[in-house]
Amino acid sequence: MKRGRLPLTALRTFEAAGRLASFTLAADELAVSQAAVSRQVKELEAELGKPLFERRHRSVRLTPDGQALLDVLSRSFDAMDAGLAEIRGRRGGGVLEISAEPSFAACWLVPHLDDFQSDHPEIDVVVQSDGRLIEFRRHEAEIAIRHGADASAWPRVQAERLAEVEMVPVVMPCLAEDGPPLNAPADLLAYTLLHEENRSAWHRWFAAAGLPDASLGRAQIFTEGNLVLQAALRGHGVALVDRSFAADDIAEGRLVQPFALSIPFGAYWLVARDFKRLSPEARAFRTWLLDRMAAKGGDGV
Repeated sequence: MKRGRLPLTALRTFEAAGRLASFTLAADELAVSQAAVSRQVKELEAELGKPLFERRHRSVRLTPDGQALLDVLSRSFDAMDAGLAEIRGRRGGGVLEISAEPSFAACWLVPHLDDFQSDHPEIDVVVQSDGRLIEFRRHEAEIAIRHGADASAWPRVQAERLAEVEMVPVVMPCLAEDGPPLNAPADLLAYTLLHEENRSAWHRWFAAAGLPDASLGRAQIFTEGNLVLQAALRGHGVALVDRSFAADDIAEGRLVQPFALSIPFGAYWLVARDFKRLSPEARAFRTWLLDRMAAKGGDGV
């Protein structure tokens, strides 16, 4: 097919639908209707004479031909976007956009960002607090900080380990002093426990403490770790949080850690499309962040 006859709109629409595995999400990304996405995909399938998706109840799945086409298109669109960005210099002018997990952004990045900007006053930093997977295309951040078990969680990008996450129990000193004595891990069961997303982390902590069958009583459950930490600082109960997030509050006496026991909880990663092609601003931030983590033994404090 001659390049002048390539169905570029249909290819772009198919690439979004295949990458996101959803016509609805593709419509949101492209700012068109779901019907428009479906129509473009059908026209492309008619042009090729082969189905690209298996249509299921409320879901779609790529066929082998669809997956093969998606692989080619994703690489091509990524390369085009990177080339345009390089020519346009869209991140020039001393502006750096960072996408960070909400908890990391609130509990670590914001408290330490002045250190970076005192070293680089010429760089304006834009922090996007967002946990979703981004593709590092136009109008998205150039570099991201994400939480996960390993680097395989993010396809088609590069990832560097920043810090291991260790979860520890913390509580306000006055709550611990006025409440039931905390002499052994089982004593925490007399308190309201603060959870992130679900009760699984606390179950793991009690299992590590030798109480695998502990019955967790009163609870408050939050969607983000920074909300769990804020609830602990307001005396709502005992929180299980990332040690590095609570380090300043423990050091300054706002929280206490009643027991030394911690449990591993994945790691934070620095993620980018290609570390070799970062802007000067992003390279400076990457160097600062890696140096900061290395200086503290990777604990992020």
